[in-house]
Amino acid sequence: MMRNNVQQQQQFKDSALKMISLCSLIIVGVVETKSTIEPCNSSQACPSLLSYLLPWDSMLSEIATRFNVNVSDIMAANSAFPITASCGNEIVRAGSTVKIPATCQCVDGIRRSVSAVYRVKASDTLESISEGYGGLVTADQIRSFNKGVPLVDGDVVVIPLPCSCMKNQNNGESAVYMSYVVQKGETLGSVAAYFGTTVSDLEFVNGLGQPTVLPGDILSIPIPACSSATLNWYNESLIVPNGSYALTATNCIKCTCAPQGLKMQCFPSGMDVPCYNLRCKGSNLAIGDEHLEYSNAGCNVTQCVYRGHRGGKILSSLINSSYLQCPDNKSSSGATCWQPSAPYLADPFVLSPGPSPSLFPLPVSEAALMTHAYNYDYDHERRLHLFSLICRMLHLLFPMLLLCFLI
Repeated sequence: MMRNNVQQQQQFKDSALKMISLCSLIIVGVVETKSTIEPCNSSQACPSLLSYLLPWDSMLSEIATRFNVNVSDIMAANSAFPITASCGNEIVRAGSTVKIPATCQCVDGIRRSVSAVYRVKASDTLESISEGYGGLVTADQIRSFNKGVPLVDGDVVVIPLPCSCMKNQNNGESAVYMSYVVQKGETLGSVAAYFGTTVSDLEFVNGLGQPTVLPGDILSIPIPACSSATLNWYNESLIVPNGSYALTATNCIKCTCAPQGLKMQCFPSGMDVPCYNLRCKGSNLAIGDEHLEYSNAGCNVTQCVYRGHRGGKILSSLINSSYLQCPDNKSSSGATCWQPSAPYLADPFVLSPGPSPSLFPLPVSEAALMTHAYNYDYDHERRLHLFSLICRMLHLLFPMLLLCFLI
């Protein structure tokens, strides 16, 4: 009888230890891929950003193809100008960080960017495909999103990338959200300081119960932005992240959101495209220009401002303002082909890369054919998070239960 009790106690102990070990593995698996899940019920998409850490040297055109965007879109997101036909051949070094613009959609009730698609090569694995996206997506997420799609040469898979909209607002101000992969040695405090925000803000945005992050976690970072909502534009809406610019009016107009403020400024892009109506009617001022008149009372300023575009025509108007002190004259200047604003990519493209793993996503036209594949199992992801919480409780309770049983 005594022997049976001892055996039962040992079996209970072994089972308890196995359960604790299983929970530990599941917790680790979930924590390493933790990211913000934003529920949604609207078909309306929003602009967002991805912070992409390059795993290997890549041409700018290869990066654009990888994420199914234009070279000009990447350059605008990173405030690199001017844009020329040769810019796509510039090389970005491995380890550099590039901001990638992404359209954040509502897919099966969850915010995700699903524009990027990838054509499988014979030597590819889900892990190697995942590696090419710098930790923004895991092999398991690619597998779950593309259920039933075999990984064979020539097939295509959709790459589900993280994104957030949050109504493009943060603390009542305009914002664009960027998905950022936490790196080794970083804390929530260091990430907050790097992006000029606070720990409490990141905790609130990302739904964190405590200020703890691990390498591989994906955070939504609110980037202050300039919005055209209060500028009385005609039939056009634009939101530009701080430190970036956007091209509009068939690339004739460049609108910036400078780090020194959150006031959108628009002026002719200078690109080699046919543009008309760039001057305000009844003046010699071009869009973005201003004329200063000094007086005893201060300064009178006349500005030619952009008002949108309609039917190929660029709209503008004159604005008169008075100041006690004249504003400083500011002018934009050209730069080398790739010279993004700090802290992104301090080093311009330099040496050509050696052979790197194949990464050939589909062009835009083929991406549209993959809309039927958006079947990511978000319920499964939620269940994993719930099971993780249960396992955490078991970690605390099992030792006490085991001790009581043995006593």
